[in-house]
Amino acid sequence: MISFQNVSKIYNSHLTALENIGFTINPGEFVSIVGRNGAGKSTIIKLLIGEEKPTKGRVIFGPYEVNKLKPAELPALRSQIGIVFQDFRLLSVKNAYENIAFALEVEGRPQSEIEEFVPQILDMVGLAHRAYNFPHELSGGEKQRVAIARAMINRPAVVVADEPTGNLDPIHTADIIKLLLKINSLGTTVILVTHNKEVVNHLNRRVISLDNGRIIRDEENGKYVLA
Repeated sequence: MISFQNVSKIYNSHLTALENIGFTINPGEFVSIVGRNGAGKSTIIKLLIGEEKPTKGRVIFGPYEVNKLKPAELPALRSQIGIVFQDFRLLSVKNAYENIAFALEVEGRPQSEIEEFVPQILDMVGLAHRAYNFPHELSGGEKQRVAIARAMINRPAVVVADEPTGNLDPIHTADIIKLLLKINSLGTTVILVTHNKEVVNHLNRRVISLDNGRIIRDEENGKYVLA
């Protein structure tokens, strides 16, 4: 499904974000990408969604060669990738239901689909009872559940969770990881980008470790090891 082939990204002569990396992620995998700040994790996400283009190499997502896509072709690609951010990025003037519905509205989906799908996804993330609460009325864990629901509402093939537990306490962190595992069990590929050593080690899933723009480990049932 996803393939990075001899990919390098050089922003200027002094900053090499990625250097000749290669990996493949198969449909239905749960993969953690780990590394220190500046290791290249965020650059991988930007290349995957076409926000940046590689200096060299190829980025493949399903039928798309991402590095060759024109701007007008990017929305079709991005509709297949749900992104969850550390800082939630919810609209403060919209309640939980409206935040999720908004993702369908910008796609031009009919009201009948919105009324059918939003309650379903709220129920899946355990927030049916919070549908009409605004972000300031939700806990950090609940906000992240809304963000995950919003990422899932278009039924993407892949969910990329970029430090989704960075602002959460251990209890809410555990809840969010359980939800990501549930999403993965339903067939969605999950890519977890994280600094959380305990989470990665507990998952016991595949781990891709980055250091200074290079892959230093790619292990099934891997651990958080950067040395």
